[in-house]
Amino acid sequence: MLHCESIPERSQLHDWRIRPHRHADLVHILFIAQGSVELTLEGTSHQLQSASAIVVPAMTIHGFIFSPDVQGHIITLVKPLADHLHSLMGESSTLKKADFHPLLQTHRAERIATLVAHRRPAPGRNSLLEALIQALVVELSRLGAYTGSTAKRYGPRQSDKGRQHLEHHQALIEAHYREQPSIEALAEQVGVSSAHLNMLCRQIAGRSALQLLHERLLLEAKRQLTYTNMTIGQVSDSLGFSEPAYFTRFFKRNTALSPRDFRLRQRAQA
Repeated sequence: MLHCESIPERSQLHDWRIRPHRHADLVHILFIAQGSVELTLEGTSHQLQSASAIVVPAMTIHGFIFSPDVQGHIITLVKPLADHLHSLMGESSTLKKADFHPLLQTHRAERIATLVAHRRPAPGRNSLLEALIQALVVELSRLGAYTGSTAKRYGPRQSDKGRQHLEHHQALIEAHYREQPSIEALAEQVGVSSAHLNMLCRQIAGRSALQLLHERLLLEAKRQLTYTNMTIGQVSDSLGFSEPAYFTRFFKRNTALSPRDFRLRQRAQA
């Protein structure tokens, strides 16, 4: 549900350039502690120096050119977690608004750096990370209110029906993925044909409508195998599979591991 890495870890592999792209189901939070970045946000370029914070919601076209001396972190949230945090914050949440903030006040930069950079394994780490990410969202939301938001300039166009249809499709998946609805049924609720829904998903998200449903099922399967003591059969039943053997084939096809082997690996790493 949450991933954190230093910006140099990823960007140096790509010669410090991440070409413009967008994610249907991921939210990025970047903290630039040192160096600079040329940020592309919905087709508009901005030169940012340290210290800066950047929020990139799902569906937002974004790209980066980092200076080789860049230091900082990028946090990636999957959409269910981002939606949960957004619901906690209400309309003041920063997670659905593309925005960036120069951190001119040293104490603000230090607070955000402390929240972002805590990655040490230790007892209670998951609970601590949950508290830290909530605190980070609160801090960024306050920062947006304090500095004046740029979000209206960079949010998705309201006339973009394709994005609205995709967001509706994802909301339906989140509400009903355990029932494993057909794509035809989902498309009917969105108000388009299944062929048109598939075309939109491939054009905007880079995956078919069915792949997006399967990705949500797989995410929940991984969570239950990692964080619960449910049997493989119980996990299978909870996710709407007709039998455990079918669930095992589905899981192995998407991860190259059986559910049992995945669970054993997770426990060994823990």
